[in-house]
Amino acid sequence: MKILSSLFMACALVAASFASAPASAQDSGLPLFGFERPQQETTPTAPTEVPTTQDEPVIVPVEAPQAADYAANEASRVFGSQLFTGAFAREAAADFNADYAINVGDTVNVRLWGGYNYESALTVDAQGNIFLPNVGPIRLLGVRNADLQPVVEQAVSGTFRSNVQVYAALAEAQPVRVFVGGFVNRPGAYAGTSMDSVLHYLDQAGGVDPERGSFLEIEIKRGGMTRARINLYDFLLYGNLPQVQLGNGDVIFVAPRNSMVDVTGMAENPNIFEFIGPEISLSQIAEYARPKPGATHVRVTRNTGTIRNVDYYPLGEAPAIALGNGDQVAFTADKRPGTITVRVEGEHDSPQEFVLPYGSRMGDVLSLIQYTERSAYWNVQLFRVSVKERQAEALETSLLALEKAALTGRSGTAEEARLRAEEAELLLQFVERAREVEPKGRVLIAKSDARDDLLLENGDIIYIPARDGLVLVNGEVMFPNAIAYNDSYDVDDYVRQAGGYTNKASARRVIIAHQDGSFTIAEGKAKRARYINAGDEIMVMPEVDSKGRQIFKELTQILYQVAVSAGVVLGL
Repeated sequence: MKILSSLFMACALVAASFASAPASAQDSGLPLFGFERPQQETTPTAPTEVPTTQDEPVIVPVEAPQAADYAANEASRVFGSQLFTGAFAREAAADFNADYAINVGDTVNVRLWGGYNYESALTVDAQGNIFLPNVGPIRLLGVRNADLQPVVEQAVSGTFRSNVQVYAALAEAQPVRVFVGGFVNRPGAYAGTSMDSVLHYLDQAGGVDPERGSFLEIEIKRGGMTRARINLYDFLLYGNLPQVQLGNGDVIFVAPRNSMVDVTGMAENPNIFEFIGPEISLSQIAEYARPKPGATHVRVTRNTGTIRNVDYYPLGEAPAIALGNGDQVAFTADKRPGTITVRVEGEHDSPQEFVLPYGSRMGDVLSLIQYTERSAYWNVQLFRVSVKERQAEALETSLLALEKAALTGRSGTAEEARLRAEEAELLLQFVERAREVEPKGRVLIAKSDARDDLLLENGDIIYIPARDGLVLVNGEVMFPNAIAYNDSYDVDDYVRQAGGYTNKASARRVIIAHQDGSFTIAEGKAKRARYINAGDEIMVMPEVDSKGRQIFKELTQILYQVAVSAGVVLGL
């Protein structure tokens, strides 16, 4: 009976133990008391569900609440705000910091071998010591990380005179909780280690609020006493950052923003800068903003309320110029040209470039050019950058109008709508090709009576054509080519020499680009006139079926505009 009673009690205990087994053991499928649990059927979860277990938790990444702060800091013009974009918060403390002072709670790895073997990770106790068996307490509080090994070796040598080797290294700094307050984006308490920098904790708090916080006045406090003051401009501009070892309960306090100056224009750092006090010299702001080498003057817009006052100074007077809170500074280049450079290309024996006084005229350069026997000097041409820019703007305006007309055309029937869509596609393709055309900036001067009085601009190119005895024929002809000049030929004769018109050609209108830069439109009977000279270019334009629509008239205008400004015949 006693045996049966004991067996009954043992079975009861086993059953109770099975019933009270932890959920992690019951649900994990592990063997219980030598018996394997039967596999249970599982119901597939929805795609949005994340299966988890107590043994292997699945961590779902959640966007940090500071993400919006980092984006705002990146976009801010306040100098220093780009410092806090998450880089310091993501980085852990360095494994080895030679100047780190060992503190209470730090972990030190100690290993002894040789005549005595010992290995352990020891924590610095509240009295600042670690305890080694057979050696006793070793005081490490305040010892520099670089001096840790010699201090432990010296303590061990007092007990073990010889044949015992020592290794000691800081394994882990004390975990601390630091309070970040004042004008930061997210004040609060943040965890880290005593080896983490001030920037690490500020970054965890979302950084200094660029609209309210100061980058010049940041205090480190402990027990109501200020331990250190940090100016982030010293770090940003000169690379100086005090190494402050933080302890548990320390406070990082960001003071309110001081006076501000907004810098724009020709500066390496066009930002909004902070300064302490009612005034700051322009030379100090220039040291922050670093004007570009080409800057010569500065424009100061004073913060004087409803009335706007603007001062203008040369940079040489910067030390004597005082700026106030809210002033705006723009560095500019105010250089009067003393000389200009003009390039001469084509058929001549002169230098390729001439440096002339500002205000020189065309006649001054032409008198310096030495022509050759092949120079067609009476057809001299001028190419100018400013004209090229204006031609490009005019062409873009015409293309925009054509593009708008192609996309807004109305149709009365479905068939007409289909045709309009096909036409619009062709027109848009033409617009894209036309945008790639680069005008030449040609100025017609050969036939001007006031040619020699024309003022020159810096970068002008004077082109002296050569007497080559050729006529170029291109555009909508079968074989675009250069043909020897014949004074008895008219337009049709030259076109026949180039294989004749293509089926896309506009045989009614032909552009003749003369060597002096002028143009003639030959149409109808005028094509039979013999006014083509050696060096001219015949451009046969494509036929445009207007169909009574204004859009094709605009297209024709653009075709001629491209041909005249760039010397290019675009097909449809």
